[in-house]
Amino acid sequence: MGSDPVFAAAVLAGGQARRLGGLDKSALIIGARSILDRQISLLRRLTPHLLVVTSEGSRVRAADIPVAVDRIAGAGALGGLYTALMEAPAEQVLVIGCDMPFLTAPFLLHLVERGRGVDAAVPRDGHGRHPLCASYSRQAAAHLHARIQAGDLRVSDALRDLTVREIGPDEIESFDADGGLLLNINTPDDYARARLIAANRTSSDT
Repeated sequence: MGSDPVFAAAVLAGGQARRLGGLDKSALIIGARSILDRQISLLRRLTPHLLVVTSEGSRVRAADIPVAVDRIAGAGALGGLYTALMEAPAEQVLVIGCDMPFLTAPFLLHLVERGRGVDAAVPRDGHGRHPLCASYSRQAAAHLHARIQAGDLRVSDALRDLTVREIGPDEIESFDADGGLLLNINTPDDYARARLIAANRTSSDT
C-alpha cells in the first residue's frame, strides 16, 4: 500500500431532499448540532483523511475538510459514490450519507474491517441494504463508472457488479442499542423520529 493511509472517509452530501421540501439534510439539527457536524466529529476520530462530496452549486461547506464536487453531474448518489472513490487518498473508502445522524465509531470501524478483501461491505437490516453507509475498495470505481456511462444510476444495480460482503441484522444488532444506528432521514416523520431518539438519549444520560 506504500504511503497510502489505511482508509479514508467520505460524507456524501449532494442529494436533494425533495420529501423534506428541498432542505439540506446535512444541515438538519439533531441534538443541537447539524448532522454534518456530528458526522465530521465522528469521522475525525477514525481517520485524518476526510472529504465531503457534494453536487455542483451546493452550499455545503465543511471547515478544514476538502469538499469535492461530483465528477459527473446529474449522476445522483451513484455519481457521488464514484467521486468519493476517485477523490479519496486511500484504496479503501468508508462512505456515509449525510442523513444518518446516529452512526457510531465501533460500527464504522467494523465496516472497514469487514470491507478488507472485497469490493464492498454493506449493511443490511429489515429495510434492505444501506449502500450509502458502506466500505468500498477503490477498485469498484471502474464498475460504478461503467454503470453511469450506461445510464443506469441505481446504486443497487451497481452492487451486482461487485464482490459484496453483507453485514446482516444479527451482526448489526450488537452495535444498535435503540434501533437508531442506520436511521436515515428522508421524510418529516424520519426527522421527528431522529429528534426523539436524540432527546431520549440525552435524558437517559442525565
